Amino acid sequence: MSQVLHTTDTTFEADVLRSDIPVLVDFWAPWCGPCKMIAPVLDELAPEFAGKAKIVKINVDENQLVAGQFGVRSIPTLLLMKNGEVVATQVGALPKGQLANFINQHL
Repeated sequence: MSQVLHTTDTTFEADVLRSDIPVLVDFWAPWCGPCKMIAPVLDELAPEFAGKAKIVKINVDENQLVAGQFGVRSIPTLLLMKNGEVVATQVGALPKGQLANFINQHL
């Protein structure tokens, strides 16, 4: 079972903004090729960062409110958030090693 959490416009505040650990938010959509490419990478990274960072996905087709609040224009967009604030942004898919480094830089 994946440790990647799926959030929505309704649960985003509780899942992400109020998190006591950093959160990597993946803004994605089912039709997005690069989103499909990084999905298994996120699934692999989630257990590796358990307790240190959360990995959360939000479908932009179904949850346009949050995507709009953060100005997400293209997907995948990855936001690294700490204490409800965006500390880093990555647009586009990354290989596993680079994605792990992206998260580690902000722990």
